Formats: sequence, structure tokens, C-alpha cells
Amino acid sequence: MKRQLILEDGTCFVGEGFGCESETIGEVVFNTSMTGYQEILSDPSYCGQIVTLTYPLIGNYGINRDDFETIQPSIKGFIVREVASYPSNWRSEQSIDDYFKKQGITGLAGIDTRKLTRLIRKHGTLKGAICPLNISKDEVISRLKSIQLPRDQVKQVSTKTPYASPGRGWRIVLVDFGMKHGILRELNNRDCYVIVVPYNTTAEEILRLRPDGVMLSNGPGDPKDVPEAIQMIQGILGKVPLFGICLGHQLFALANGADTYKMKFGHRGGNQPVKDLRTGKVAITSQNHGYAVNPKSIANTRLTVTHIALNDETIEGLAHLDYPAFTVQYHPEASPGPQDANDLFDQFLQMIASQQRKENLHA
Repeated sequence: MKRQLILEDGTCFVGEGFGCESETIGEVVFNTSMTGYQEILSDPSYCGQIVTLTYPLIGNYGINRDDFETIQPSIKGFIVREVASYPSNWRSEQSIDDYFKKQGITGLAGIDTRKLTRLIRKHGTLKGAICPLNISKDEVISRLKSIQLPRDQVKQVSTKTPYASPGRGWRIVLVDFGMKHGILRELNNRDCYVIVVPYNTTAEEILRLRPDGVMLSNGPGDPKDVPEAIQMIQGILGKVPLFGICLGHQLFALANGADTYKMKFGHRGGNQPVKDLRTGKVAITSQNHGYAVNPKSIANTRLTVTHIALNDETIEGLAHLDYPAFTVQYHPEASPGPQDANDLFDQFLQMIASQQRKENLHA
């Protein structure tokens, strides 16, 4: 069935619909990853967004039970150049079309995704609608210009109640702002006892769990829309080692007096080079974010920049000068993407061990 993508600037693309047939509206973004579409479509950080994939053929290895980053996807739509109707892979259990129909996700194939990506790079992210051909274009454009996209994405995707993933090692409280399962998996691989808590858990509630360390997860949207988390971070900073990823990195910056801003089109893909300023080493990283920390705002804080993006020199890592706390803007757990930065989880646990030794010496 023919369907169309209409953008708020009036641009229209006509292609073939797949998945759910319902109309959908969201912020249109692009991802440059060459593989890993199942992890991308199930990443909670895409809540409320219509994701365009720049790699041309999507769905060729199907959908399997193992590669999800959340149980319930929250993306608003998926745009591809070509969708594979008959996947071929020994792990495949269903096609992406069948999966989208069951999950209520709208897809659009057969459009010029290169042109769409260049448009977003030129003008920035745009609101868009995937809808039937018989809907008035002018009516949709008017609606897109007037509509206010939701700003409660973290509330939508965060766990509602705490839960534990037991292990024999360090006790880690993982604050879920839209956590990818890959983060929990990496902590489980290191035998941590992980307690996952909602985004609005207070500092007092976290400290009552007596964690050895606290992790701030990734998540969707503007960090300034989560003031509860900023207050929580201020309440635990210096009392327990802390490691933040993506949205957790931005919230950490805000909690320490820095500022954030919305990027023109963000970083989304598995091929983002990041330089560690302390060692000079470069890692190819997986990223998914539309906001970044303002470099000028770091000057009057007790933070130091540890990593930068080589493509545009945006801040990719921070550390606190006084307390055991560090954050990165990228995804060390990958899922999908390279695992160059996977050792950051080990560095976090080493920080915990070092802090424990210091406390024991002064006990």
C-alpha cells in the first residue's frame, strides 16, 4: 500500500507502507549504522521519533528473540530504502513487517533516504507524519507546525517499580531513564548485583539501598525535562561512585552546574570516532543522542572534559575533579555497534574497588 512521509517544511516523500497501517507523527531523525536494526528499533532512546536508516537494505536477517534492547519498542515509525520481505538467517523468527504489525509500528520503504538524510543535515531534525495518500498535505503540514511533541519520554519508558538482577559482586543501583538491556547485560557479565530503579527515585531512596556504585542510564528527550534526576544526582554525588551514559551524562552535567543544548541533527550511528584526551587513544563508538553539553558551561564547574568527538569536537566524556564520578556521551555497551569502549564498565568497577579501599583505610 502506498503511503507518504510529510515533513513540517512541506517536503513530501511517497513510498510503500509496511508494518502497521496507522498514521504516525514524530521527530524525524537518521541513523548511519550498517547493521543492528533490531537493537535500534527497540532502543528506548528513540521514544517518540521516526527513525530513518541510511543503510539501504533493512530486514534481511529478520527479527530474533535475542537482540532486543527493551521488551516494548517506543519508536513512532521506521523509514528505509528497501525492506526485505523474506529474511534469511538461522536465528530469524519473523520478518520486520510481521513484527511491526504485531507491535503497532508504522514503516515506510522505497523512498530516497539519502535525500531525506541530506535534508535533515541541512535544516536539522524535523517533525513528520507517515500517513495515507488520500490525506490532505496542507492539513498535515498545518498540524505538524502547530503540534507540540511530548516531553515526558523518560516517564513513558522508565520502569515503574524497582527490580533486582542478582549477582555475587558489587551492588549497583541502575537508574532507568530508558535503559538499554545491553547496559544491564554488561553488569550481569561482571557478576554485579543490580537493582534497577525508576527515573524519579530520590537520592535518599537510592542511598537506603546501600549501593557500592550508581549508574545513570541512557534515555530519550531533553535532559532539562527530568529535574527530579538532577536533584537526585546532587544528593548522591560524593557519597557513592557514579557512572553515567548518554542522557545520564547530560543529567550529570546539569547537576554540576553545566548546561546542555539541542544539536542540529545529533549523533546516531555505530561509527562515531571519540578521542580520550587523557591517553590520546581513539575509539569508534555507538551513539544515539540529540542533545550535548555546552563546552563553555564547564568553566565554572568542578568538571573536566575527558573525551571529545573527532567529527565536531562536541563533549563526549566528563569526570568530576573531587569525587569518584565520570560519564560518557556514547554507548560502551554498543548494541549495536563496536565494542571499543566496553572496558569503561571495568573502569567503573575498579573505581568502586578503589573507593572501598580508601573508606576501609579511614574506618
